[in-house]
Amino acid sequence: MALVNCPECKVQVSDTALKCTGCGFQIRKPKRGFFGKLFKWTFILFNALMAFWLFSYFGSIGEIVSTSKSEAAQAGATIGATIGTSMIMGFWVFGDIILGLLVLFTKPK
Repeated sequence: MALVNCPECKVQVSDTALKCTGCGFQIRKPKRGFFGKLFKWTFILFNALMAFWLFSYFGSIGEIVSTSKSEAAQAGATIGATIGTSMIMGFWVFGDIILGLLVLFTKPK
């Protein structure tokens, strides 16, 4: 453990300190731990996957609705698409809440 000078007030503080003991100047930022990084990247990848899933679902809905022969089949496909989109969005929101809380609780102090 070495001593370094504070860039603000020139008091010697430990190189492992986050803030200066004299003036409170932030010397270095706290870093996330292993689980904090894991939850953060899981949150990011989950959102990317859900966006991809939703847009690919929209593409398949367009094909189904456009190939339907009768108006009743188109109405049924539209209703089914609305229910499916609602389920995907609900899953996305629920997953974001859970993962977002884990990211929030594992952020550096």
